[in-house]
Amino acid sequence: MERPGLDRRHFLAGLSGLTVAGSLGFAALGTGADALASGADTRVRYWNLFSGGDGYNMIAMLDAFRRANPGIDVKDSTLQWGSPFYTKLAMAAAGNRAPDLGVMHLGRVTGFSPGRLLDPWDTGLLAKYGVREADFNPELWKRAVVGGELYALPLDIHVQLCFYRKDVLEKAGLLGADGRMVPVTSADEWFGVLKEARGATKKGLQTLGMWSSDQNFQWWFFVAFYTQLGGTWFDDDAAEVTFDTDKATRVLEFLRRHLTEGYVDPGFAGGAGAEQFVNGGPFVWEGNWSVPVFDGAEIEYGATPLPPVFGKQATHAESHAFVLPHQSGRGGDTNEGAHRLAAHIVRHARQWAAGGHIPAYTPTLSTAAYKELEPQSEYVSAMDHQATEPKVWFAGSTGILAQRVGPIVVSSTLGSARPDAAARSMRSTLAGLLTTKNPMDGRTAAQKGAAA
Repeated sequence: MERPGLDRRHFLAGLSGLTVAGSLGFAALGTGADALASGADTRVRYWNLFSGGDGYNMIAMLDAFRRANPGIDVKDSTLQWGSPFYTKLAMAAAGNRAPDLGVMHLGRVTGFSPGRLLDPWDTGLLAKYGVREADFNPELWKRAVVGGELYALPLDIHVQLCFYRKDVLEKAGLLGADGRMVPVTSADEWFGVLKEARGATKKGLQTLGMWSSDQNFQWWFFVAFYTQLGGTWFDDDAAEVTFDTDKATRVLEFLRRHLTEGYVDPGFAGGAGAEQFVNGGPFVWEGNWSVPVFDGAEIEYGATPLPPVFGKQATHAESHAFVLPHQSGRGGDTNEGAHRLAAHIVRHARQWAAGGHIPAYTPTLSTAAYKELEPQSEYVSAMDHQATEPKVWFAGSTGILAQRVGPIVVSSTLGSARPDAAARSMRSTLAGLLTTKNPMDGRTAAQKGAAA
């Protein structure tokens, strides 16, 4: 029986993140009575959170897997991005109704009670299908290991970038001979670049779009620049706060300076920065997922990791990763099929790179096809200097850490709090989170020991 094709793709893209396979409970799972696809003898149920362009690319990759593996029927379901997805995944794993394969942000894995709500990967099976530890950035692989076992298989890293308009920068004398933005190595150099770019910018457009009032973006930018300064969060046992308020204050003052010197207009909230960029603004700080948007606008632009204004290169990074939601009877052909599917997608991520993500499988990065991608090949170096959130249960994409600390960063950036006072408030909040118990297993970060 032939699967729906174009209509289904348009349907997924149009929903823009709403639940596709069912809006309540476990409707996305289907039932054991569902007929297998023609010629298949194994079914793999797969939950993901990809909509829009990512959803389209994932469907294309799944279709390629089906053509190459007709014996495996993939039952894929797209659920709503964010907290609703994680809630449903946790309930499914706790109730022994989990899909065979899922996707999570890597930063959320530690808090998802590995060993109880997640099953470890069989690295021998992954190797059988061509995926080995040596194929990944060592730090990225290390983040996926909890308690000595692999609980996540990274698909990509997605990073915060400095997008720039080549036409404006050329007019301002800020393009090098290679057609890329001149390098920046200090905060003073960066503000010098902004000053020159502002002089070449059309009236009515801000110099830099930086989501000044958004708690997630401001938190991501803070993580990047705080990491550039060598800042730490907690000790190795996650029992004591090591957050450096002096370094944090420097970062907060840096972010605030963009507004006080008039390079960022706080009146342009949210995605207006990207809109202004398309209309001729010289810079915008955005996630790499904006690459398809700017490609579609047919403008000449480039993208680099966030500028190393404090000397050390580091840009905020998260990662989509495959996980095995807990099943009491995991094993057999279905489990092997899940390993085979995840390994195939990880190894064939050229399609995924079109969405702006950096493939985690490093052999992909050295291929001629990847090197031809622009601006992806310009910022691929971000793989080697990832600034990530601490490995504690309350961290990760849109997690509790961002919800609690992000608004404090915003208050400083917008000027409603002094940077030094905001830094002290951040440290106090971090101390409170260390004593908070993970609702998944009732333990604090320190009580997780090495797993934290």
